[in-house]
Amino acid sequence: MDRLDGKNKRYSRITVTKDGPYRIDGPLHLRRQIIRSNKEGQALAWEDNGEVPTEGSYNLCRCGKSCDAPFCDGSHVTSHFDGTETALREPYIESVEVVEGPDLVLTDNYRLCAGARFCDSYGGTWKLTEQSDNPRAKEIATRQAGDCPSGRLVAYDKDTLEPLEPDFKKELVLVEDPATDSSGPIWVKAGVSVLSSDGHEYETRNRVTLCRCGKSGNKPFCDGSHIRSGFKEKNGRYDEKK
Repeated sequence: MDRLDGKNKRYSRITVTKDGPYRIDGPLHLRRQIIRSNKEGQALAWEDNGEVPTEGSYNLCRCGKSCDAPFCDGSHVTSHFDGTETALREPYIESVEVVEGPDLVLTDNYRLCAGARFCDSYGGTWKLTEQSDNPRAKEIATRQAGDCPSGRLVAYDKDTLEPLEPDFKKELVLVEDPATDSSGPIWVKAGVSVLSSDGHEYETRNRVTLCRCGKSGNKPFCDGSHIRSGFKEKNGRYDEKK
């Protein structure tokens, strides 16, 4: 169940604690990235915004109330946070809709949507998939699917059915979204194990997003509630450049 991380032979794992924070074990760097959008609010690119210093194992806030965010300060106790995990425990592929294009196949698991909006531009990832015999449309659709932090969308080569996934390193990303004036989820990259509070291991994937506003209806995963609730991490930061 545990996974070894490269030459260090150390475990990389996230544990969801009962009504408490995410326990982070292993050599997992923490950094911030900003969603850069056009004037219509459609996401176009990820922009790095610096690394957050960590040392050893650490706890990340899950209730959205910490004054020491992104780290836990015990506010889940004083706020009586209900962190009950409600996410389904089935594999991703069991709940997808499938779009078949000439050169690409796209799978879409809508319940995983984190509201990042990379799928909206250029007519949308679904339409681009249907036009994937056009090299430019295929390129954009593949990139948009890979930029989807939650892994809601996955693009596959039509001939081989191999997933066309970004080559990430194992790390955690704190998402900031100026276009919606909100702080987004924790983006978990490159197949880090996520364990529930009762010891269940969720399906390990290249891209998943964990809720950090405390309001998701699909805990521990993000469902875009940070946008609807206007969640802002107390220590989150980004400039106003769009």
